[in-house]
Amino acid sequence: MATAAVSAGARLHVGFQNLSLARRRLYGGIGVGLEEPRITVSAEPASDVDADDALVREYAERAVDVLDVPGVAVALEERLPRHVGLGSGTQLALSVLAATAAAHDLEPQVRERAPAMGRGGRSGVGVATFEDGGFVVDAGHPTNRFTTEPPAEGDWTVPPVVARHHLPDDWRFLIVVPDADPGRNGENEDASMRAVVERADPAVADEIAGIVTRKLLPAAAEGRLEAFGDAVAAIGRKNGAWYADAQGGVFRPPAGALVETLEGCPVLSGVGQSSWGPVVYGLTDVGHAGEARGAARDALEERGLEGEVVLAAPAADGAEIVVDGHRA
Repeated sequence: MATAAVSAGARLHVGFQNLSLARRRLYGGIGVGLEEPRITVSAEPASDVDADDALVREYAERAVDVLDVPGVAVALEERLPRHVGLGSGTQLALSVLAATAAAHDLEPQVRERAPAMGRGGRSGVGVATFEDGGFVVDAGHPTNRFTTEPPAEGDWTVPPVVARHHLPDDWRFLIVVPDADPGRNGENEDASMRAVVERADPAVADEIAGIVTRKLLPAAAEGRLEAFGDAVAAIGRKNGAWYADAQGGVFRPPAGALVETLEGCPVLSGVGQSSWGPVVYGLTDVGHAGEARGAARDALEERGLEGEVVLAAPAADGAEIVVDGHRA
């Protein structure tokens, strides 16, 4: 038995490779792990489940059940904003799972156990970045298992990673978190995704496939920032075409206004919306980080918005697990 702490970085979700039932594989997430902002939880063995936060308690109860242990006391030390496009749900669920396992001297096996935690049902990006960081493309799910109704909770496996690249350490992702309504989640997200999948144009998926194979992956492998950013922006816009009816445009308000403004910034490329938003991101490098930060603050002010601006390095590793003061 031990005291464990787990810290995981946020993730950006650029989009999916396919949302059409006319193609053999559905979804296929594209995204990148970030060094910050982070979520951190600590855990100790207990005879029951003890947690102050309701969602932490829910995940702790699942973790105790999955791991077949008596209980755990979990504290949320550092949190990610929820439902804004930074992957807070998956990073929290897996952090609680990993911390509970470590507190009981067990292996977390996050990929195998993520479905039982309710994660990895569409995109595998959050699970993959929790494991090893990096820029990730996953294989998606067989379409014949995912139709318009998803399988019962837990009745899936997390999509395998088909490409992972660790991006140059001097790249910086500009993260803009406007004070706005949260993105879709839970049953609301499920309903929106069903509607999108039912109507998705398969031709868009074919266009995205060309961008991924001929532009995005070569740029990631070679560390070419502008080419990578151009490919990310194109994929984001094509995903937005699928979501336009569900979210009120290629980008949801107010993300669309921020994207429009930031696209004019000469030191940014790859400007887009993460997941359902409202987080907006762009790509720059260390030398232009200050200018990018200023442009983001100006964009918020110009649109009459409050919000937070973060410049994050791409994650070189997965979540950090510390047991009794020693990194596991």
